[in-house]
Amino acid sequence: MSVLEHAQMAQPAIQSPIVNDFSLVVATANGTGSQTANLTLLRSFFKLGIPVHGKNIFPSNIQGMPTWYHIRVSHQGYVARKPSEILVAFNPATAQEDVAALPSGGVCLYHTEIKNLPQRSDLVYYPIPAGEFLAGMDIPVKRKPYLANMAYVGVLAWMLDLPLEVVAEALGAQFAQRAKLVESNLEVVRRAQAWAAQNLQKRDPYRLEPMNKTEGLILMTGNEAGALGAVFGGVSVAAWYPITPSTSFMDALKEFLARLRKDEQGHPTYAVVQAEDELAAAGIVMGAGWAGARALTATSGPGISLMAEFVSYGYYAEIPAVIWDIQRVGPSTGLPTRTSQGDLLFTYYLGHGDTKHPVLLPSSIEECFEFGWKAFDLAEELQTPVFVLSDLDLGMNNWMGRPFDYPNQPLQRGKVLSAQELEALGYFARYKDVDGDGIPYRTLPGTPHPMAAYFTRGSGHNEQAQYSERPEDWVRNMARLARKFETARKRMPPPVIQAHPQARIGLIAFGTTRYAIEEARDRLAERLPTSFLRLRALPIGPEVGEFVAAHERVYVIELNRDGQLCAILQNELPELASRLYPIAYLDGLPLTAQWVLEELLKREALQ
Repeated sequence: MSVLEHAQMAQPAIQSPIVNDFSLVVATANGTGSQTANLTLLRSFFKLGIPVHGKNIFPSNIQGMPTWYHIRVSHQGYVARKPSEILVAFNPATAQEDVAALPSGGVCLYHTEIKNLPQRSDLVYYPIPAGEFLAGMDIPVKRKPYLANMAYVGVLAWMLDLPLEVVAEALGAQFAQRAKLVESNLEVVRRAQAWAAQNLQKRDPYRLEPMNKTEGLILMTGNEAGALGAVFGGVSVAAWYPITPSTSFMDALKEFLARLRKDEQGHPTYAVVQAEDELAAAGIVMGAGWAGARALTATSGPGISLMAEFVSYGYYAEIPAVIWDIQRVGPSTGLPTRTSQGDLLFTYYLGHGDTKHPVLLPSSIEECFEFGWKAFDLAEELQTPVFVLSDLDLGMNNWMGRPFDYPNQPLQRGKVLSAQELEALGYFARYKDVDGDGIPYRTLPGTPHPMAAYFTRGSGHNEQAQYSERPEDWVRNMARLARKFETARKRMPPPVIQAHPQARIGLIAFGTTRYAIEEARDRLAERLPTSFLRLRALPIGPEVGEFVAAHERVYVIELNRDGQLCAILQNELPELASRLYPIAYLDGLPLTAQWVLEELLKREALQ
């Protein structure tokens, strides 16, 4: 059967139009250059004013293995992962399972070089003879496979009524207006669109119409947003060791620092060091924080384990530091390119003996930016390492968001004594609680006063920072650190609460699970009204206990196996522990609203 005969074969009757509401997946092989085509589609939909989100599901190797790019288009603004109705099949290795996953009435656009493509009478098929569209083009042979991907952009432009001028704008943004690259890619799109218009008959219901729901918004990854926030927060030292999915955080940080952090002579006023491993990176950050710099590192679960010794030291010696953990699936090296919320318990209690750390929990690019600068204020005010727990989904994918607000307060350095203040006081004890909040005063190296110096000890010490193994000194110091942690409860960002006046059921979650939960709540509004508390930080404040107490049952929904947040909440709210129920699941992919909906209904049916 020829390409055109296949395109014209009997297929499902066209349904009523479905406008600006579909999920699209592009199946290719890693390293084939499909990212340009995929981002062009994402930006094109965004430029049409339609809410959109893209998720890259890619393998942990360099080239050859399957990769999928999911684009959710939703006039309602939903961005959670959703099973796809439209498939672009450009990978023979996965074509069988990709076609099998399509729902009845779905659409399959396929590369005509794929042999033995599964045939289903309930699908619409559109062939794409991608090689034909490159004929006669003056392009290097090595670039042809990359440009071939623009063929499916052209056929989708025909299928969805996507204007080519919008595609051109998206390509201009992708290639920073480099005219030759824009034109060569756009030419393939034009040819494919024209061929489809002449040779294919539209049999699917999906199409696009312009909206204005993205006006004033931006597209950015969470790693980029967090890095930019760190720059606005005054970061001057960063140390790291490459690890997926945090490397792009440091790449963005270096780019922003190079543009924004120079003195009048054009010299950099920062240092970014690639260390020999994560242990060394943490040591550099602790040393810089002790010296008075605002310092950070970014890593993932395996890197956190190597940083444990220095983090424990930073807790007890009371050194400010910021650690971004872009979570991926563990244990061990796990699934490096899949997303997770599995490091919560690990980071909250990381250390040797009795340790607890403040943890920030962003769920959006706006919060990544906000916590990018706010983490430094908290670290210095509390004199302790602060974790920011993002995840691969938030960190490496493009999200819509509002332009970021400039920090609304000056840098908060906390209790730092100057030479003049030391002279006025006449006394300084590094680890003494003067104000009752558990936070001692500190000095910075080089402060020109004889009382400023002290030993920064990770071993047992008394209030004067002198070495001590006296039991009463240990008990007094650890009690003060616990008191300081209680002070932290009052300073962490409060949760976001979406209350429902008729709800008997409450939901608690953090991070990117919010998007599946918010969509599921909308769909369940009449059958099962719920209230939703989105946690933005640990330790928790009083609002969390009040929320739990106000509901008969509270389900804690999270992207890990063991319900780590639920365990923390049960430990910190023992009198309410019986009201907290974990709903935890981890397969490496972001949650879907359908899964959340079904789990809630199933759990409630068992009550």
